[in-house]
Amino acid sequence: FAPGDAVISTFFTGWQDGLQPRGSVPLGVPGPGMLSEYVVLGEDSLVAAPRTLDAAQASTLTCAGLTAWYALAEASKTRPGDTVVVIGTGGVALFAVQIAHAQGARVIVVSGSDAKLERAKRLGAHDGINRTRTPDWAAEVRALTGGRGADHVLELAGADNFGRSLASLVQGGRVSVIGNLGGDALTTSVYPLLTGRATVQGIGVAHRRALEDLVRAVDWLKLTPVIEREYAFDELPAALDHLERGAFGKVVVRVR
Repeated sequence: FAPGDAVISTFFTGWQDGLQPRGSVPLGVPGPGMLSEYVVLGEDSLVAAPRTLDAAQASTLTCAGLTAWYALAEASKTRPGDTVVVIGTGGVALFAVQIAHAQGARVIVVSGSDAKLERAKRLGAHDGINRTRTPDWAAEVRALTGGRGADHVLELAGADNFGRSLASLVQGGRVSVIGNLGGDALTTSVYPLLTGRATVQGIGVAHRRALEDLVRAVDWLKLTPVIEREYAFDELPAALDHLERGAFGKVVVRVR
């Protein structure tokens, strides 16, 4: 890097590629975080920012964007024609919608808001299921796919929603466990996991090399992160409250 280069940080320190080494920790846990006017980082904790995004947009790649990318392009290889189910409409979810759409997948979004489902369709989702009106959304996924089921579910709710994610899968399908909005425990019978021969993988962001790959993909595909609102630094409490209520996409705090 040279003075004046636009960069974004990695999520973890000391994790360049492959398996996460011992001693690699997230920025801010336990050391200083990123909500600061000035931050000093090692060069190996930085990646060149995308040329096609502004600073606020680029800041969303480090966690939400990278998590979705790793689930869809690293931990698994989404193929054209696959069915990908995305739970929710937060930051990771909307990156997943755009990435899976770019990979040629059929994207189904599950949310409790019709308005958010319509907005997700404008980003590339093919179908939306309102989980409030259709609690058994797994059956609806099967109906939409002619009885086949989904190839991959990005599970961002956790708790008993995990069982529905398993029930929605084609035999041999995959659930990427990313979020736990419903609580820390995943609750389901073991039998759908066994009989469905499902693969379940936890996704906890990713390494520096994957972030570099994501940046190249963002520039090539012209992906645009969804930011529902930007807040000034002195509006931090309001920004956190917005996040707690459930943003459509990301909430960004500008330090200056």
